[in-house]
Amino acid sequence: MSRKHYKTDPGTYSKYNKVQLIRGGKEYFDLLLQLISLAKDTIHLQVYIYDDDATGKKVAEALKVAVQRKVQVYLMADGYASQVMSQKFIDELRAAGIHFRFFEPIFRSKYFYFGRRLHHKVLVVDTRYALVGGLNISDRYNDMPGQPAWLDFALYAEGEIARQLCVLCWKTWRGFPKRMGITPCEEKELQFNFSDEEKSTVRMRRNDWVRRKNEISRTYIDMLKNAKSEVTILCSYFLPGRAISKYILQALERGVIIKVVLAGLSDVKLAKFAERYIYDWMLRHKIRIFEYQETVLHGKVAVCDHEWLTIGSYNVNNISAYASIELNLDVYDPLFAKKVNMILEQIIRENCIEITEEKLAKTTTLFKRLKRWSSYQVIKFAFYLFTFYFREKG
Repeated sequence: MSRKHYKTDPGTYSKYNKVQLIRGGKEYFDLLLQLISLAKDTIHLQVYIYDDDATGKKVAEALKVAVQRKVQVYLMADGYASQVMSQKFIDELRAAGIHFRFFEPIFRSKYFYFGRRLHHKVLVVDTRYALVGGLNISDRYNDMPGQPAWLDFALYAEGEIARQLCVLCWKTWRGFPKRMGITPCEEKELQFNFSDEEKSTVRMRRNDWVRRKNEISRTYIDMLKNAKSEVTILCSYFLPGRAISKYILQALERGVIIKVVLAGLSDVKLAKFAERYIYDWMLRHKIRIFEYQETVLHGKVAVCDHEWLTIGSYNVNNISAYASIELNLDVYDPLFAKKVNMILEQIIRENCIEITEEKLAKTTTLFKRLKRWSSYQVIKFAFYLFTFYFREKG
């Protein structure tokens, strides 16, 4: 599958990159703070949620120290999801020399794109180093005393892909002007000396209906269309639309094993009830379901045939497909994909319970079935309400 996919579309990948899977919590934030401390000229940090809690303040202090080293720091947070940031905190960021702005606050946007939110999470340092994943800046995503982090992942990337991500950050910061000209990161001459063993081919994938980008959805469809043996999806809010569902069923008919790792504990109970409503459909078609038990699951990763993978902010549902701005990185590297798949298999083996038809039947009452059905109808209507216009325009 993957070789066919890569050979038919090699031009979209950059070849000179070194990548590493980063688990959420202390591992992620230690690396994020280290990269900020190494910055020499520019930092771009763009997130959906930025809380001014202990983790948010620690990251802010690191950014302020970077400014003192004459580093240009650009921080963007979604204007809806980051409304918890106090004005005092924002004023202190700006007073320290950090360039801060919200992404189109929902009631103060010039264009008022209802439902369009900046859901991607990306850090780019010196056009050389990058982190892309599902983690926001908040205590929930960090390991705190007596409170382990939510399960999440990011991809650390060093190399050519960082330049592409830097260009995206500049364009997002400036609002994608029609005549922007060359960005500062495109003016740099950079060289990367990686050994053949270190190099991975990576491409940037975006979903943004305003920019007519539906690339991440296309990645998932390509995985399902071309898979020969197995697709493993770890996803926090799994409610596939018609297109993804169709290709899941086609893959199953070809004998492909589909494993889906979902939240046992969810931060959005309505979405979890709705998700459990489709378990009957999933089990009927022999999709294997695993619920993560340790903490809230928030990651978004998919691995196909142990050869290539996608990771980032994209959830398998219509909000990610048609409304929010999403960012993923695809990696074609069989050795790396096998390592990531081994990590997912370990999580399945050690931290999940498998949901079978028998187990689902034992835990399902008439009341629960009604609650799941009604939750699914509410979510389905909300998805339709938020995405109908976007699907028509996209």
